[in-house]
Amino acid sequence: MDLIDRPLSRAPEAVETEIDYLVPTSRINRRFWAPGAELNTGVYRPYPVTIRNARLAPEPFTLDKHGFCLARHETKVRDWRDPADVDVHYPAEVMQRTKALTGADFVVPMGGMVRSTGRTGPGVQPPAAEAHVDFTTRTAHNLAARLYAAAAPEGAGYDRFIAFSFWRAISPPPQSWPLALCDGASVGDDEGTSNTKVDVDVLPEGDELWRDIPGEEDMAAATIFHHNPDHRWYYFPDMVADEIVFIKFHDSDHDRAWRAPHTAFHDTSRPDAVIRESYEFRGVAYFSKSG
Repeated sequence: MDLIDRPLSRAPEAVETEIDYLVPTSRINRRFWAPGAELNTGVYRPYPVTIRNARLAPEPFTLDKHGFCLARHETKVRDWRDPADVDVHYPAEVMQRTKALTGADFVVPMGGMVRSTGRTGPGVQPPAAEAHVDFTTRTAHNLAARLYAAAAPEGAGYDRFIAFSFWRAISPPPQSWPLALCDGASVGDDEGTSNTKVDVDVLPEGDELWRDIPGEEDMAAATIFHHNPDHRWYYFPDMVADEIVFIKFHDSDHDRAWRAPHTAFHDTSRPDAVIRESYEFRGVAYFSKSG
């Protein structure tokens, strides 16, 4: 029987599991990124959490209220491991759907990657394994300004931007490591610690992990979090090919949900779960100045 056609086990109302959070004593927090591998210097430990089935929620999740949403999206891409196939179709598709979801009038695509829990290869990364948001406020503003200047040097400017992820599962359901999403309304504006992203050819070892890096404060950085029992976690089980999750990395308008921490988690409640593979595409959506 084909995996797509097989009967599925039923997703529970909630999964009792653990999510890795930064411990309070962790000081030098960096993520070294090499082809096919990542290494965190931050110290994390698992904390028990309840991750609720978002498909059973009484109301839909929205970008302004929660910082993420589920949406339908059909794509012409057939081979996610073929950059040529992705590049010819996906950036334009993402731009169009992002405008519809956010109301933005200008979108700059950044590119994407395959993430897999069980396979390796060129352009494939493991899923992130701790509660995080991919940018800090400083990183997001710097990135948005740089991308806009390059894409629209004669543009009128923008009043607001959203740095985002356009995330989809590319393996059949149920997925062994679904994406957990934290309700942005349950996260305080003052929460979060910077985690510098350091691109390397080979992961460093020993003292090289801790050496001073000139200009580190201006390097790309994610936000990582300490455990907070008030965080509310959800997931969308059994994602299929024409569904995506749109995630806010940073919305410059902080009067609405402006970010959504997220991470992969191991779902042991599904005995028929298969290796999770996903495709994450990033970009920045802009709301142009009027007049």
